[in-house]
Amino acid sequence: MTDIPKDHPRYKSLMIRERLVEGFKKGVVVPQGLIAHGRGEAFDYLIGEETIEPVYKAYEASAALLLLSQNPIIAVNGNAAALAYEDIGRFAEKFNIPIEINLFHFSVERVRKIRELFESFNVKIFDVYDVELPTVSSKRRLVSREGIYSSDTVMVMIEDGDMPIGLRKIGKKVIAIDLNPLSRTARDSDITIVDNLVRVFPILTRYMDKLSRHGQDVIRRILEDYDNNEVLKEVLIYIVERLTSPGILD
Repeated sequence: MTDIPKDHPRYKSLMIRERLVEGFKKGVVVPQGLIAHGRGEAFDYLIGEETIEPVYKAYEASAALLLLSQNPIIAVNGNAAALAYEDIGRFAEKFNIPIEINLFHFSVERVRKIRELFESFNVKIFDVYDVELPTVSSKRRLVSREGIYSSDTVMVMIEDGDMPIGLRKIGKKVIAIDLNPLSRTARDSDITIVDNLVRVFPILTRYMDKLSRHGQDVIRRILEDYDNNEVLKEVLIYIVERLTSPGILD
């Protein structure tokens, strides 16, 4: 890994890039994934590289949905594994939520390498693809019958564009993690967490812990009151107001 001085003004962002580069070298990330990350990084710049206020509503609603779900599952792709496999693994283990490896640029070798990242965690990993989703045309349609196919809620991440609408067409709830509030993923999901993946799971863990102490009625009410389109609009308003504020270039 490149030696980046900790006092570099872009240290955190550059270290995230290094994780992806390492993932690419190991065969976990594909070249297209590096390009996709650049788009997300641009939106992270726009929100100030921090978790912004409107998004906490999405965190709370996501926790509520996961707690109310009977068979939730986390769909992991190469970029997600490279950036946050430890956070994802700890979260999945703590809340007993299985993981399924789901790839647009599919190869058996990539699946194997991603699986190896999660094998130190006590979590069920689905990587046997014995059924196809009828509503998805890309290779992401290849899923496990006992995993995504049998789930009621699927968490997807980093612009899995064709999956949210395909999953919702067959009756599943979708939680997306995507820095781009204008993407198909963001707009087609039931709940969208517009935040950098490296910040997501520690925050989501706190909300899961908090809500798990409440009754089902309280949790259901949080979910019923959530409006994803309104939250996405609030994110866009935040970006516009931030970019047009008097001190932005000071």
